[in-house]
Amino acid sequence: MTITLVHYLAVAAILFVAGLVSMLAKRNAIGVLIGVELILNAAGLNLAAFARFNKSFELDGQVFTVFVIVLAAAEAAIALAIVLNFYNNAHSIDVDDAGELKG
Repeated sequence: MTITLVHYLAVAAILFVAGLVSMLAKRNAIGVLIGVELILNAAGLNLAAFARFNKSFELDGQVFTVFVIVLAAAEAAIALAIVLNFYNNAHSIDVDDAGELKG
């Protein structure tokens, strides 16, 4: 059995749905961040899969995948700093408590 593009896209779709459900269902800021990371990983998997199976898109897909990974790492670092700062001020990481931060 060979692994085709459909298999990669199915795994990416499962990752995307899991990330979306995590973002919508979690009240915890860490759970929401994990959902964002899953969605970014699904996008990176799609780019890598299309780069693998489309020879004219090969280098572009790999460059964009590396860009998505760098973007996910930067997002995680900044978001974690915001969550830690919010925890120091509010003693909670509940997303609903963040409404107090509105200007």
